[in-house]
Amino acid sequence: MAEVNNKQIILKHYVSGFPKESDMIATTATINLKVPEGSNAILLKNLYLSCDPYMRNRMNKLEGSYVQSFKPGSPITGHGVARVLDSGHPNFKKDDLVWGITGWEEYSVITAPETLFKIHHTDVPLSYYTGILGMPGMTAYVGFYEICSPKKGEFVFISAASGAVGQLVGQFAKLLGCYVVGSAGTKEKVDLLKNKFGFDEAFNYKEEQDLDAALKRYFPDGIDIYFENVGGKMLDAVLLNMRLHGRIAVCGMISQYNLDQPEGVHNLFCLIAKRIRMEGFLVFDHYHLYPKFLDMVLPYIKEGKIVYVEDISEGLESGPAALIGLFYGRNVGKQVVAVARE
Repeated sequence: MAEVNNKQIILKHYVSGFPKESDMIATTATINLKVPEGSNAILLKNLYLSCDPYMRNRMNKLEGSYVQSFKPGSPITGHGVARVLDSGHPNFKKDDLVWGITGWEEYSVITAPETLFKIHHTDVPLSYYTGILGMPGMTAYVGFYEICSPKKGEFVFISAASGAVGQLVGQFAKLLGCYVVGSAGTKEKVDLLKNKFGFDEAFNYKEEQDLDAALKRYFPDGIDIYFENVGGKMLDAVLLNMRLHGRIAVCGMISQYNLDQPEGVHNLFCLIAKRIRMEGFLVFDHYHLYPKFLDMVLPYIKEGKIVYVEDISEGLESGPAALIGLFYGRNVGKQVVAVARE
């Protein structure tokens, strides 16, 4: 068997507060480029790795969570795109392209192949399967169409709108004929929302002293649909500005992930007074819709009706900085780490 070096990104220890690059280290192990005889395992060469906000929670010691903690001393894991080098599983063969859960390393042995999806459409960038055609794309699709039940002409607000999920929700809403406003944290991102993604309006939440007043400025008649990515003060302000029978899809709360004590939400009575439906969801529960999602989104991409912005960092060693950058808003668009391009 051919044994080769395998660069890896290891979590040093559990993390409290804001994570730092030094909480992860690059190291090198060795790996056999052959799966054991009679094994169902799959050997992958990782091409692209996805940086996603939920990975922050996995740096904590979790109990009873929907995801498992990373194991200190072991490579971190997340979504990625890879090529099959060797397979003992009947559904996968050498040179198949896949996306799903893999390790932050050059080569990974996967013993739970049910976490992998085969890639059949290669006339789009492979990196898209970490984003628009992978977990974030499905998250946007499920949250907007399945949870929010949108109708033409409704008023839609999206926080963290230039991120991997938000940029897609806004474009889905525009394609349906909704009025769409997004918030982001820099002028560059606000310009992207308006000029590239086609949002009707966008604002920099860091420049607003009063979020309630900002939302009233952009939504004088209120909000029908809020796609929630940040939580905290933004959620509190949105609740005051929802319309009767509004819907809130709770996708993430990135403003809270690094706080030892999460912020309280004070305006929850609005849920009752305005008969608002607020629902949290996990995309993993909806992967049975993936073929339906692809049928919808692939033609949009090919016809140029949906655009997608990626922020690609080169090399596995760039992974820790890329992941930490999510929590400081450094990325513009979907943050991806390119490990190899073949």
